Amino acid sequence: MSKPFARRWRLVLPLAGAASILLFWQFLIPAAGVPPYIVPTPARVAAVFAHDWSLLWGGFVPTLLESIAGFALGNSVAVLLAVLFVYNRRFEAAYFPVVLFFNTIPVLALAPVIILIFGLGMLPKIIIAAVICFFPTLVNMIRGLQAVSTSELELFRVLSATRAEVFWRLRLPRAMPYLFASLRIASATAVIGAVVGEWIGSDKGLGALIIQSTFNYQSDRLYAAIVVSSSLAIALFLIVVAVESRVIRYR
Repeated sequence: MSKPFARRWRLVLPLAGAASILLFWQFLIPAAGVPPYIVPTPARVAAVFAHDWSLLWGGFVPTLLESIAGFALGNSVAVLLAVLFVYNRRFEAAYFPVVLFFNTIPVLALAPVIILIFGLGMLPKIIIAAVICFFPTLVNMIRGLQAVSTSELELFRVLSATRAEVFWRLRLPRAMPYLFASLRIASATAVIGAVVGEWIGSDKGLGALIIQSTFNYQSDRLYAAIVVSSSLAIALFLIVVAVESRVIRYR
């Protein structure tokens, strides 16, 4: 199979799979007697985008800002803390168990505490999104920074490299694949964190729209909000993948 043909099939097959699911959803689910207030058809969900577009956009913007800010905050703190852990073993021994303990707390249990402390504005949603991104990036970054062999470190030592040169020329390039692997995960979990925060205490954002639609039995609007939040997560994921391809190719 030629490369252009294989590339074409990699595009066609997912589209065909999605189309088959939508057709099944549109025709067979109603034929099975499932009422539309439980599972609306794709046509009904698509109609929401036409007549409630301003409402969906009004929920999308806060969730987008919270997700991006939480993504940036959580991953930045994780990278900085990973560097500290790698270069200071006593600091790691003292604080990594504390970080691990906080990671064991479910985000649904931690979110009310964060909202109680920081209020009902955008800040607690950003913090929740940051918390849910933080630990995977921390663990992967530590592993990446430590993914150097003793012979490589010895070579840099023989060349009289400073600790900064060892970091920028050896440890950081080794860590980049590990970092982007965690960033791909964080791009989706940041949206989840923002939506969870909006569930618990907010009247704005896609999470609040999902809760309101659920309690008002507006299933078509509920499904439309879910589609928008999923599309946001996919868009952030694709952006991370695009940045990764450029950074890894450059290095």
